[in-house]
This record gives sequence, C-alpha cells and structure tokens, in this order.
Amino acid sequence: MEWAELNYWISMAGTVAFAITAVLAVTPKGVDIFGAAVLGIITAIGGGTVRDLILGVPVFWADDLSYIWVALGASVAAFAASALFKRKEIYSLMLYVDAAGVSLFAIQAARKVWDLDFGLPLAPILLGIVTAIGGGLIRDVLAGRQTLLMTRELYAIPVMLGCTLFVILLEFFPMHRTVGGMVCVVLIFLLRAAAIHWKLAVPDWLATSRS
Repeated sequence: MEWAELNYWISMAGTVAFAITAVLAVTPKGVDIFGAAVLGIITAIGGGTVRDLILGVPVFWADDLSYIWVALGASVAAFAASALFKRKEIYSLMLYVDAAGVSLFAIQAARKVWDLDFGLPLAPILLGIVTAIGGGLIRDVLAGRQTLLMTRELYAIPVMLGCTLFVILLEFFPMHRTVGGMVCVVLIFLLRAAAIHWKLAVPDWLATSRS
C-alpha cells in the first residue's frame, strides 16, 4: 500500500473517530438523531473547513464528499448504538483512532499551508492546530459544553509541538519533508496516546492560576 493510499484511509478512520466521539460527548445533552448527526459532521470536517476558508481555497470535502458521508454514517451509528460505543474497550479504541486522525490532519494542514506560502512561518502551525481541534471547539460551543481549550487535557499541545517541529524541518531540511512529516505524525500520536493511557494533563505550572 502506497503512502498516499494509507494517508487517505487513516484520514477516513480519523473522520469516523471524530464523528463518533463527538456524538458520544453530546448524547448526555439529550440531542436527537438530527442534532447528533449535525454535530458529528461539524466535528469531523469543521477544522479543515475553517482552515480552507482562511486560506481562500475550495474546502477539502467539496472534491470528495466521502468525508461527509462517512461522518454522517458514523454519527448515526454512534447515536443508534451509543451503549455499544460507550463500552470501555471500544471507546478507548476510538480515542486512539481519534489521536491518529488528529496527528495526520494537523501535519497535512501544516504542509498544505506551507505549500501555499501562506503566512510563513506561523500560519502552518496555527492552521495545523485549527484543523486538528477546530471541529471539536465548534461542537462544544454549539452543545454548550466546556471547550478543550478551557480544560487541562493534553490535546492541543502535542499538535502544536508536532506542527512546530514540522515547520522547522520544512525550513531547514526540505528534502526530507515526507519522512519528516511521518515522524511528526508519529510524534503527535505518541504524545496523545500517552496522554490517553496515563491520563496526562497540562502541568500545574502551565495551567491558569486560580485564586
């Protein structure tokens, strides 16, 4: 299997995980199947959509509606079988698949922004983060939940570190961009996987002080 094909299937798996974890997060709010489907789709494609709108390019799913259909199918499945997906082992698996999707989407976004020569060197990092967590932020706002940025969950920081390292590699070692991108994807995934497995959080000295 070629890297491009593997890339695509990881993207689809990430889309599924984004949608399922989104629906499981909002079902306690009492949403109906329509609301669950909308929030699942928004979570799955929201970050990439915001990125492309900022870049002024056609949104990524316009050329491949599979992202929409896959997100819709996963959202409906999660709503209909929420008890199954909330089982510890299955939900944990979805979190790790979600981590893989976050890792891949972030580096894909950083590379896309870099290739468009948009706002270098900061925009690839910022839009990599937006792509990875933007859909979840929109979901939380619409569902009236506390957003990821307002918690100490180790989610955005691994993405920022991976995207920053990737931009450095693109600047100083452009001939190794493919290998460098793969390394950064793995780095983000390992950091997220460690956070999931050991329930790691942002250290106290980096957290907002409370009086």
